[in-house]
Amino acid sequence: MKNTLENSRVLIGGAPEGFDGLLLAQLVERADGPIVHVARSDTRLAAVRDALAFFAPQIPVLEFPAWDCLPYDRISPNHSISAARMATLATLADGFDIPAIVLTTVNAAMQRVPAREIVRQSSFTATVGKQVNVDALRSFLVRMGFSQAPTVTEPGDFAVRGGLIDIFPPGATGPVRLDLFGDVLDGARRFDATTQRTLEKIGRIELAPVSEVILDEAAIQRFRQNYRHAFGAAGSDDPLYEAVSAGRKHQGIEHWVPFFHEHMETLFDFLPGAPVVLDEQLDAIRDSRWESIADQYDTRATALKDKSRLGSVYKPVEPANLYLDDTAWDAALQDRPIRQLSHSPQHSGPGVIDAGGRVGRNFAPERLQENISLFGAVADHLSNKRKTSRVVLACYSEGSRDRFATMLHDAEVENFGEATNYANLPKSKGALSLVVWGLESGFETNDLT
Repeated sequence: MKNTLENSRVLIGGAPEGFDGLLLAQLVERADGPIVHVARSDTRLAAVRDALAFFAPQIPVLEFPAWDCLPYDRISPNHSISAARMATLATLADGFDIPAIVLTTVNAAMQRVPAREIVRQSSFTATVGKQVNVDALRSFLVRMGFSQAPTVTEPGDFAVRGGLIDIFPPGATGPVRLDLFGDVLDGARRFDATTQRTLEKIGRIELAPVSEVILDEAAIQRFRQNYRHAFGAAGSDDPLYEAVSAGRKHQGIEHWVPFFHEHMETLFDFLPGAPVVLDEQLDAIRDSRWESIADQYDTRATALKDKSRLGSVYKPVEPANLYLDDTAWDAALQDRPIRQLSHSPQHSGPGVIDAGGRVGRNFAPERLQENISLFGAVADHLSNKRKTSRVVLACYSEGSRDRFATMLHDAEVENFGEATNYANLPKSKGALSLVVWGLESGFETNDLT
């Protein structure tokens, strides 16, 4: 995938949290396709998403979250998280080449995923007016990780009631209802899972997997061979092996996902050549994550060697088969533009630029002094900053914004208004705007506070 960013690693200093949303938007403007931002945590991913919604709401954002369970856990990741991951992979596998941002975390990016070709091939389509093989559809849904339920409530559910089939596919479009007349699709519509009200009629549906484990015959056979090769013959006391052999999902099955596929890829393989932006402190977080993976594996491997243990024994997949170590990480990021963000100011030079952002004032000293009006100090700070720049007050909610407006009036602060995003902020120096944005801490540039 071509892009207009130079294939090199650049440290971008002066990029405090919040301001990074504007920097990401500017990078998208310079690229011909999507860029990837790797956040250090789920919390940071959400914060970057909110910053992008303020600075550039027009930019498409895809999210690729991490599993919400520990490495080598006995439980599966949350169904909605698995569905969200597969929805993003399915979108990227089809050749996603428009300017956009793919938001992920270091935990998610370090984990191997099914190959692009597998994701592309694992789909099912149905068109209104055409025949539908209901048995094949049921089989597809089970193989792709969907779960049958009385009613659909979350991504990955499906329900069958006579000639009606409800399916909740991955993604943000909501559930669909297929109305069959015999074996012909008579109608299809999207509906609200809570109210059951029709949202829109559709002429065609396309379904993607909701799990990284695909239980078709070839995958089951591949798992059995890989499992026996890694751990030897499996007896009747191995519930995982028995369940997979019978074509059933087993709790925690995703932690053996490499055994089901001929080979695994990475999220970065789905975006060849795309620029990657790394969050502050990402290398340290990645090192810590690998240590946790290695510790969890060693604990499981040690327990496996203890022949005196009772009950089923966990047989862990080698870490390198499921996760990216340092060598694999470096290989995945090779030959693409890399931008490393840093909150701290930097002296510009070869491979280093300073974006000009600085962490804003947090009024910690005023909070500790009972005889000082905290909001009075804020009002004075606003007055000083309005002499040189535009000022934005980021409020957590509309109610919070209304309270701030009242407090500003009480403090005799004049000439302020409301804005919905960065594009409709007043352009003049001295403008004061209240916006709804859950910004954790402030930042300053030479013309924006």
